[in-house]
Amino acid sequence: MSRVLVIGAGGVSTVAVKKMAMNAGVFTDIMLASRTKSKCDRIAADIKNMTVQTARVDADNTGELLELFKSFKPDLVVNLALPYQDLSIMDACLSYGVGYLDTANYEPLDEAKYEYGWQWAYRDRFEKAGLTAILGCGFDPGVTGVFTAHAAKYHFDEIHYLDIVDCNGGDHHKAFATNFNPEINIREITQKGRFYENGEWIETAPLSVHKPLTYPAIGARESYLMYHEELESIVKNFPTVKRARFWMTFGQEYLTHLRVMQNIGMTSIKPVMYKGVEIVPIQFLKAVLPDPGELGENYTGETSIGCRIRGIKDGKERTYYVYNNCSHQEAYKETGAQGVSYTTGVPAMIGAKLFMEGAWKKPGVWNVEEFDPDPFMTELNKQGLPWHEVFDGELEL
Repeated sequence: MSRVLVIGAGGVSTVAVKKMAMNAGVFTDIMLASRTKSKCDRIAADIKNMTVQTARVDADNTGELLELFKSFKPDLVVNLALPYQDLSIMDACLSYGVGYLDTANYEPLDEAKYEYGWQWAYRDRFEKAGLTAILGCGFDPGVTGVFTAHAAKYHFDEIHYLDIVDCNGGDHHKAFATNFNPEINIREITQKGRFYENGEWIETAPLSVHKPLTYPAIGARESYLMYHEELESIVKNFPTVKRARFWMTFGQEYLTHLRVMQNIGMTSIKPVMYKGVEIVPIQFLKAVLPDPGELGENYTGETSIGCRIRGIKDGKERTYYVYNNCSHQEAYKETGAQGVSYTTGVPAMIGAKLFMEGAWKKPGVWNVEEFDPDPFMTELNKQGLPWHEVFDGELEL
């Protein structure tokens, strides 16, 4: 008997819960909880091979979470809610005594700042309680960390240069839409770029550094240097890394819309008064933009995400590119969600599965690259995210 409680009812949860149900031999009891129970009910209604329980919970309220934990008695809590809620959920897990897994690191509501320090501070408490917390178990962060650990284990004596490259080569046929929670997505994109080089963090103006990169089966796409949270943990866990960067593709139409919204103040996280009511512009914007969870039906094309690595093996320099391509249409056929949700939801399920099976279970707070990559890499091929390798090719970076 393995009981899993999933918090959050967006596109990623849709994928994760449906994939858990496809692995019902491991996940014998599933509960899906969110602030809006009707969203959970809609996801649960699509699952025919087992009954998924649903509940309403305010993930900001540790007391409510604790009451739900006492009622359902989970073996693992999978946090697919907002990153603002990571700490309240971790607090509830410690109070009840249950393992924890998430896909994105904590950030405060009133500041667009990504940092693992807040969650790493829980390490001693989870270790003393004999509980496991797995951080950043999506694709990026998540699979990209596992790809790096796999490369370090099998293909390099020292990793020197790491570039994580993320391309969405799909088309959702909307004038403007984000592929995951609009508030989180826009906060991430509009902050300063940041990369690691020779022991220092170097900042760049938002989206100011860019170049075309060629992605398998997609072709050349303009790719923009951004900061992404897995860089912080990877350079800590692989100290031979001299430089680590993250690149993501954006189309010109997307960037034009984003620039206009920034110029008129709609991406601001600072509250404003409107007719006597305090609102946050970016939260209002989220309410009027398309729901990322409903983009899948008409989405065409595919994603391509991977790690381009240069380093030393047996005294010789070598390059290595490991990546996955995911079809939006195939993801929708299987789960009713588009490819960006699929590439995050499937790894979350895999991490939870490895926890349940004991392969990824040790007291403390851990990033995914600190576990053995082998069982995760095996599951990627089994669960719908097969990976491919290119040795000693042109990295373009």
